[in-house]
Amino acid sequence: MSKAFGLDFGTTKSALALARADRAVELARFGAASTFRSILYFEEDETSKSGNLRVVAGPDAIQSYLQARMPGRLIQSTKSYLASRLFSQTQIFNQTFSLEDLIGILLRYLRKSAESQFGDLDAKLVVGRPVHFSGTKNQADDDFAVERLRKAFANAGFDAVQFLPEPVAAAYKYRHSLDHDELVLIADFGGGTSDFSLVALKPKQATTNELSDQVIGNDGVGIAGDTFDSKLVRHLVAPLLGLGSDYKSQFGKLLPVPNWLYEHLERWHYLSFLKTRKNMELLKQIRFQALAPEKIDALIELVDHDLGYRLYQAIEAVKCSLSEQARSGFHFSEAAIAIERSVARSDFEQWISAEIGAITACVDRLLANCNVAVQEVDAIFMTGGSSFVPAIRAIFEKKFSRAAIRAGQEFTSVAEGLALHALARL
Repeated sequence: MSKAFGLDFGTTKSALALARADRAVELARFGAASTFRSILYFEEDETSKSGNLRVVAGPDAIQSYLQARMPGRLIQSTKSYLASRLFSQTQIFNQTFSLEDLIGILLRYLRKSAESQFGDLDAKLVVGRPVHFSGTKNQADDDFAVERLRKAFANAGFDAVQFLPEPVAAAYKYRHSLDHDELVLIADFGGGTSDFSLVALKPKQATTNELSDQVIGNDGVGIAGDTFDSKLVRHLVAPLLGLGSDYKSQFGKLLPVPNWLYEHLERWHYLSFLKTRKNMELLKQIRFQALAPEKIDALIELVDHDLGYRLYQAIEAVKCSLSEQARSGFHFSEAAIAIERSVARSDFEQWISAEIGAITACVDRLLANCNVAVQEVDAIFMTGGSSFVPAIRAIFEKKFSRAAIRAGQEFTSVAEGLALHALARL
């Protein structure tokens, strides 16, 4: 039986789907979940005399991190670095890894897990990509990111990979159950980017091989779930860890605690980089002369105990809660850190107002570039975790008053659409 696969490699979560000749689609299962956390955990192998490292990915990485007796290294959001020419490699304990190495390790782990369910994955594979990768300034940056991603997939044994914009893939999934023609705006909100495609869908052609001639235009912006998380960290957590406080220099001059420390704190994929000997010595020096030493103590605890993932869980919980209610409590109690704060949805929406404006501007730009009026759009299909955020949904409810707004399978629709596209190209 003909089969094809679609892989949505995400900043935060990844998903893989199989499409068979009868167009039935099946998602890979990773334990009890249909998504694979895009995360790596390195630790020193206690059984090795040569100082080798042990590395695990996905759900195993989280378990190893939570159960670790000795400090390890948690690596997250590797996709966000693909367009950065400044990040070529990193040191993990006594070994050096390129970005392509790290992503390749994660993909090999995901592949092995999926092959236990589906068998060999050497069949046709289509991989999702953002319209514009996080941090890009021009087409050359996007091309650079794609080639790095292609190399990472090659490192995992995938030699012939085709890439498809993620919102276009979601359009394939959406069209699968459509019974009439629609001009649809696909809105895909990931961990690192928000991507949009304007697609004229014609279900009567659903068995043909191509959707590309129906894609009117694509656009995207490097703002999504991780950005919203960072705003919650900055306003809820960072002030209690020393942001905005002062310390005395060795000459008695009053100086602010460096802001760059909290920029690392706000970005999950930077947090592990704070835990270097140089940075820890700096934090201890600042703590010695700090006007609020207890706050710097808490920051040192967070970094030294590698509590980034636990902090992420608490931030994610309050963000999800604010999608359902007007006020929620933020709770974080680990090691010597205890934070209890109440936060209103209105405050959160104020903190992310600039980002909401940038997303709105991206949608407006797409419509203008496609010469399509708001009134011509029949439906909005929203996917991705941040599509649950009320301020995000409000963009489309206000702008597209006559369009139907639909959502579903927010974390897996891209993978399913990729698999259907791969099947159509067999």
